[in-house]
Amino acid sequence: MHTHAFADGIARHALDSLMSHMAAEYFTKFDGRLSTLVSQLRAHGFDRAVLCQIATKPEHFVPIMAWSKAILAGEFGEDAARMIIPLPSVHPADPERHARLAEVARCGFKGVKLHPYFQHFTLDSPDMLDYFRAVADAGLFAEVHCGYDAGFPFEEICGPRRVARVIGEVPSLRFMVTHLGGWQDWDEAARILIGQPIDIEMSMTVGMCEPSLLRDMLMRHPGDRIYFGSDWPWSDHAKILPFLAGCGLPQSRMEALMGGNAERWLGIAGGAS
Repeated sequence: MHTHAFADGIARHALDSLMSHMAAEYFTKFDGRLSTLVSQLRAHGFDRAVLCQIATKPEHFVPIMAWSKAILAGEFGEDAARMIIPLPSVHPADPERHARLAEVARCGFKGVKLHPYFQHFTLDSPDMLDYFRAVADAGLFAEVHCGYDAGFPFEEICGPRRVARVIGEVPSLRFMVTHLGGWQDWDEAARILIGQPIDIEMSMTVGMCEPSLLRDMLMRHPGDRIYFGSDWPWSDHAKILPFLAGCGLPQSRMEALMGGNAERWLGIAGGAS
């Protein structure tokens, strides 16, 4: 439910720019290319992946939409067209955001990706609550970075309590909460969000969240509301999957986490097509 990739021509520049804000421990060994993502998915047994994109400026909407359409049209290969589910991004400050969201839905995309740090907003501000109502009205879901971010000062602009407020204020919104409710704020996420009827994916937790707390969160959250995410290329499937295999999750819960819930959320048939 959570990957990133870039067109071959800009992948290196994009990764260098993003990692220039981060500590070395968060640097990725992968090249960030779409073709590499597809090969990694095949190597680790995944049928599909959601490709999250972030418009850091309003004008980025147009190229992001063009690239998303090109992926689905097969311009980057049949495997990418079959396996990749692009999420475009509409910047919250875009003066045409209502029309942009309508266009995303009209073109058949299922949701939009947002990142409060890169897009400079506070998750539960009045303006963002209006934005989320527009997302819901367009029939889309919002997948939103939650918690802190390695590349920015640890300012609490999208933590668990703000997530809870958005969900309470906009109950019609289909909200995909990332990083188990709050990256590097997992105690608070466990207290406020885990166990509630909230849809949560688990990217960037293995190797970062204390293992017993991570397992407790995966066990305690509703089994039909948990989703696998990697945040590739910043996580390695080869490290995440062995942890999950040894985590002792019941088979039914593991199957739901690894695809069953996502198939329902995305409205797709099971397995590769």
